[in-house]
Amino acid sequence: MVTTSRSHQQDRDLYRPELYINRELSAVNFIWRVLEEAKSRRHPLLERVKFLSFVSRQVDEFLMIRFAGLQDQQIAQVKEVGPDGMLPGQQLDMLRVALVDLLREQQRCWANELLPQLSDAGITVFNYAQLSRAQREAATIYFDREIFPVLTPLGVDPAHPFPHISSRSLNLAVTLRDPQGTDLFARVKVPSLLPRLVPVSVNARERARHPEPENPKRYAFVWLEQVIAAHLDALFPGMEVISSYPFRVLRDADFEIQRDQAGDLLETVEQNVQQRRFGAVVSLTVQPDMPADIRELLRDNLELDPSDVMELDGSLGLGDLGELIDLDRPDLKDQPIVATVPNELRRNPDLFAAIQKNDLLLHHPYNTFSTVAEFIQTAARDPQVVAIKQTLYRVGQNSPIVDALLDANERGKQVAVLVELKARFDEENNIEWARTLERAGVHVVYGQMGQIEMKTHAKVALVVRREAGGLRRYVHIGTGNYNASTARVYEDYALLTCRPEIGEDASHLFNALTGYARGVVYNKLIVAPEGIRPGLLERIEREIERQRAGGQGRLIFKVNALVDPEFIRALYRASRAGVQIDLIVRGMCCLRPGIPGVSENIRVVSLVGRFLEHSRIYYFANGGVEEEEILIGSADLMQRNLDHRVEVLVPVDDPVLRAHFRDVALPTYLRDTANARRLLSNGAYEHIRPDAGEDPFDEQLWFAHHGTPRAESDAMPLLHAVKID
Repeated sequence: MVTTSRSHQQDRDLYRPELYINRELSAVNFIWRVLEEAKSRRHPLLERVKFLSFVSRQVDEFLMIRFAGLQDQQIAQVKEVGPDGMLPGQQLDMLRVALVDLLREQQRCWANELLPQLSDAGITVFNYAQLSRAQREAATIYFDREIFPVLTPLGVDPAHPFPHISSRSLNLAVTLRDPQGTDLFARVKVPSLLPRLVPVSVNARERARHPEPENPKRYAFVWLEQVIAAHLDALFPGMEVISSYPFRVLRDADFEIQRDQAGDLLETVEQNVQQRRFGAVVSLTVQPDMPADIRELLRDNLELDPSDVMELDGSLGLGDLGELIDLDRPDLKDQPIVATVPNELRRNPDLFAAIQKNDLLLHHPYNTFSTVAEFIQTAARDPQVVAIKQTLYRVGQNSPIVDALLDANERGKQVAVLVELKARFDEENNIEWARTLERAGVHVVYGQMGQIEMKTHAKVALVVRREAGGLRRYVHIGTGNYNASTARVYEDYALLTCRPEIGEDASHLFNALTGYARGVVYNKLIVAPEGIRPGLLERIEREIERQRAGGQGRLIFKVNALVDPEFIRALYRASRAGVQIDLIVRGMCCLRPGIPGVSENIRVVSLVGRFLEHSRIYYFANGGVEEEEILIGSADLMQRNLDHRVEVLVPVDDPVLRAHFRDVALPTYLRDTANARRLLSNGAYEHIRPDAGEDPFDEQLWFAHHGTPRAESDAMPLLHAVKID
């Protein structure tokens, strides 16, 4: 009884707030790691610019979703604290400081590092005052032809109320004086449909710096808002333009759909997307030279507290620097990798025959996404295929997958597609695809029947084929979306199999999604919201018992985020029992590793590199090679994934593929000394450096040149967790 009481006391001890990193601060720390990649000279120059643009986009989404949610909680006077013990207001105060520090460092990186280096390489981004006379004349011609016709100046006076400022918009606050000496105010929106960087001719000085034979591709740009500001007299004839100041607004972009709101889910989502632009203002960003009276006017009309005004010295909205990525300068970009076709398909181009022989494991972007598209395209053309069912979460534009589904429908096959309309910031695109599929006669559903508020995040495709022995089911289950564009830059795994139990499970899953099935018992698949939380927790407890019985406990999880308190406590218990644990967590991680008596057997690393590490892998040693269990799928260790989404994990049963994960893939991730950072117990991250005399090991480059699962020659022992002092 004493032992049991002590165990319960230890479990209660795991609820201490100091054992948990604040979720929102962890998210900001991830954006810091992206910014560090922009500062790293190991990346080509335009790739660094790309990372810098990602920082702005991630901060925007964080403010519009997470920060806005905390503001709503503060307004509602929510007193409930998170696992870290912080109230919403305390988190907001902390985040305001962290975000301003982050964005100011981003501005410093751009102005002091990337901008001069781009200029040295023949890509110049001018301020308008730096332009030569000839360049200003060219800018004026561009303004007259391309910009002026689409501008709409909006004055503000008693007859003209303050205009609506849309989210993510860049604007100019303009002060004017009329002929009678009356001071006036107007707003000019910088058109988002025009390039933010206006091309201007390369001047003679730039040509002298970069002789033609050395670098034939030279570019020069000026900021669009500065071109507009220099020509405001054309917008306000007869007025004296006194000054103009850029400002940028972000609005609350989150919305939830309740059961009683959605008679027609597609129509409801469409209406909510349209209303998103009218959400409450979350933040206002200005430059330091904006006078106090103009700030006050903006703040009052946008209904903001002074603490929600951010001041940045530099061009606002640096996410638009992503326009530079398309420049024809391959010398300043990553060398393209050659995505390969799995060896099994090279030997046997008959896709269905290859899957019958062995399960196939795809690793994107190292294996080409065309194999996934071919799976659906082949099914669409094959006269023996009678049905195709698929989930679509983020599809992208010009989708070969959707084209194949439409083709299959035209050929008379039964096609059913679940299109997740609530995929945040992809709603409009998904609505269009849903309508296209519906117009063609495809069976389209928008969420699990009877639970419209729940997102379907699972990545599953089912093909039913009539063969000599009867109907056979072929299944694709992945960790990433059916999106050909993101598959080139997102790291993901996918399994192609015709194992009967998995095929039967896939049928049950789609019946549950499109019909009213409840309480489905799955043979192999682990499905949220009912199954993944208990399924993974039971496996962690099993590993604890294995450790106590013989010291064989071993866990390796690779996820995008670890924030769920119940799983953090379970991993703390496993560490206390002596289980060796490696966690590869790209983004948010609220667990504190390396705490004596709690988590000294846990190591956490974050991989941030050229490709977005997006795969989810769960490895349980379970006592040895014969019993080990490996799961891949769509679920992260977050409450929303485990309890409020349809997610799927699939076991890797093929012994060769299990060996690939055990001996090759997982050790390769853990071996990285180029992209990896170790999480410390204080919440900070430090780079993992190679040993003295060794070159950095880049797991992404390694996978780009190795790693065909059935032809490995570089297997390495599974690494042990490192105790952190």
